[in-house]
Amino acid sequence: MSEKKVKNYTAEFKESAVKLAVESDKPVTETAQELGVNANTLHTWITKYHRHKVANQPRKNDEHVYDEVKRLRKELKILKEEHAILKKAAGLLCKRKSLKFQFIKDNQERFSITAMCRVMSVSTTGFYDWCSRPESNRSQEDRALKADIRVIHEKHRQRYGERRIKDDLADQGKNVSRQRISRLMKEEGIVCKTKRKFKATTDSRHNKPVAENLLNRNFKREQPNEAYAGDITYIRTREGWLYLSVFIDLHSRAVVGWSMRDRMTASLVTDSLVMAMWKRRPTEGLLVHSDRGSQYVSESYQKLLKENGFICSMSRKGNCWDNAVAESFFHTLKAELVHHEDFQTREEAKQAVFEYIEVYYNRQRKHSGNGYLAPFKYEQKIAEAA
Repeated sequence: MSEKKVKNYTAEFKESAVKLAVESDKPVTETAQELGVNANTLHTWITKYHRHKVANQPRKNDEHVYDEVKRLRKELKILKEEHAILKKAAGLLCKRKSLKFQFIKDNQERFSITAMCRVMSVSTTGFYDWCSRPESNRSQEDRALKADIRVIHEKHRQRYGERRIKDDLADQGKNVSRQRISRLMKEEGIVCKTKRKFKATTDSRHNKPVAENLLNRNFKREQPNEAYAGDITYIRTREGWLYLSVFIDLHSRAVVGWSMRDRMTASLVTDSLVMAMWKRRPTEGLLVHSDRGSQYVSESYQKLLKENGFICSMSRKGNCWDNAVAESFFHTLKAELVHHEDFQTREEAKQAVFEYIEVYYNRQRKHSGNGYLAPFKYEQKIAEAA
């Protein structure tokens, strides 16, 4: 009977697991089960990485706590309302007063008039005076045109800009200048869709030797730890780019190693491969496939492969289909998570990606290539059948 393999985890994995356990409403035992970690081990990590930080925080005096909480709740309510107003009216803050008054009138059932006047830097008296005046013909025409522009914009799935909208209005017998359409679109916050900014993650402009494509698009493997596919992608945050490196076991499509950094260095890919080695303990002869990026031809990465007897394989130049499994995972990650979020910080994005990979993708998400079983459940089924 073979000895049971002991799993080792990187410090990055431990810290992410602790943060997930501490911030989650679930019991620590349930979080440990979701991550495939022993509950006692997770408790030990929490003691090491979290509790000593909490113990060192100064305690606040209990005096007048109730009054302070009441005051803070009131302030929070005001701030939330002002934030919602700013979010909806950000494009009008530097516009003329009539536009601000129109916004206040249109949203008076949603927000308080006093709060909107305060945020828009206008007086309530001025607003009520404006309401008592009759609407000008020009204003009436603008209001009707805004409705027409919005209909055209939505009809074409937000792809039309001022030029095409002008042509559509002309087809309806309405001759309107581009400048006027542009102004009305800005007032209504209407913008046409643009392509997402592309961020290159493969830099093959180097003179270092590359490996042959030994994988040759043979993405089906009968046993775990026969072949890994690795790649790098990027995630947008308000702080800047976050780079994610992964290694995927081609047997079950499980993400067996990952690492996240704010720079695309060689350590990004070596750290993710080390995580895979610690968690899976692959033996000599493992085929490790990647593209020809500078990180994968670096001395440190190639040394790691050689020391462990792993075989290096690389895609042909400019051929993303040679690494289709990794590309497919990144597409799924972005379609199901990244493109629906607005990450404020890299740490926020990192925690979300960690939970997606370790809790959801590997253990819960059904994969069509595995007969609609999650990667780890598929591996378990194959092991039990053996």
